[in-house]
Amino acid sequence: MSRSITSPTSPPAMVRCAMTETRNAYADMPAHVRELDDLAPHLEDLRAANVAHNIGLIRTAAAKGAQVIGLGEFCTTPYFALSRHPMWLALAEDPLEGASVRSFAAVARELEVVIVAPIYERCRTTGVRYNTAVVIDADGMVLGGYRKTHVPDGSNERGSFHERFYYQAPDGPAPVQVPGSNISKNPMFPVFRTRWLPIGVSICYDRHFGGVHRSLAANGALLIFAPAVTFGAQSERMWELEFPVDAARYRVWIAGSNRLGAEPPWGQPFYGRSYVAGPDGRAPVDRSVPELVLFDVPARVSRLNDPSGWRLVEDRRDDLYGEAVSLPTKPKRRRAGRA
Repeated sequence: MSRSITSPTSPPAMVRCAMTETRNAYADMPAHVRELDDLAPHLEDLRAANVAHNIGLIRTAAAKGAQVIGLGEFCTTPYFALSRHPMWLALAEDPLEGASVRSFAAVARELEVVIVAPIYERCRTTGVRYNTAVVIDADGMVLGGYRKTHVPDGSNERGSFHERFYYQAPDGPAPVQVPGSNISKNPMFPVFRTRWLPIGVSICYDRHFGGVHRSLAANGALLIFAPAVTFGAQSERMWELEFPVDAARYRVWIAGSNRLGAEPPWGQPFYGRSYVAGPDGRAPVDRSVPELVLFDVPARVSRLNDPSGWRLVEDRRDDLYGEAVSLPTKPKRRRAGRA
């Protein structure tokens, strides 16, 4: 599909943005994990409830002036990876024309807002499942998506996460619907030229790997949405450290959104604490609306104009770094996410 990439005639100096901090909105969840099978006939109702909940938040954010809105990881479902249950595989959907994306695209067009919508993807050509963020421009056009590159599978002192049971890490990029909308030279880490800002996405576990935000910044992202569903002591400690370092190092804004509260039937509490890191420290945010975090991002920024006097972009010496240390042998990843 082709179209011309539209930009405002007089770009604003600041772009009002928002991200959600919420959780599963479906009211009729079972009380116990052993009762999950009872949900099987109601998965579309569950999806619809979460889509409606997020659209309500989008409308509220737009009424507060937001032009760019990032939703949470797996925004249309509970975080079901706390246990293994094949039932949830049925919720994966087409990233370009699935029911959730169609609904989000319609409200993006109506309100003239950019929406980043993380969904559970089932690839239309291969049937493989991914954790994917779809980027929708302010005219309702689906620009494309980003597939979560790093997929965890393990446990901590709070609980287990079985993400590789449900989806896999990509071997290639997510589809891009609109030619020319991805300005990145690295197809695995797209940067989408939207009406208001060039936007990149990292998803949850991606934030621990230094190449992700570096690649997005190097390829033109000004704002990086980093939706997550995360818990545990180490996660909580690193949550406060990683975004500010990357934002300062690469002169970008990083909006870290985490789920907040516990979801039945698992009862695992997610600590929330969503915030925005900018090149010069934490950005001011507006939390006056429950489940929303609003903030402003300059429409333009010079990565060479660092008030610290550092010239990290100019002075970096990539030719010398190489593989400085020997890492443990990487185990072969188990394939997952197929029907």
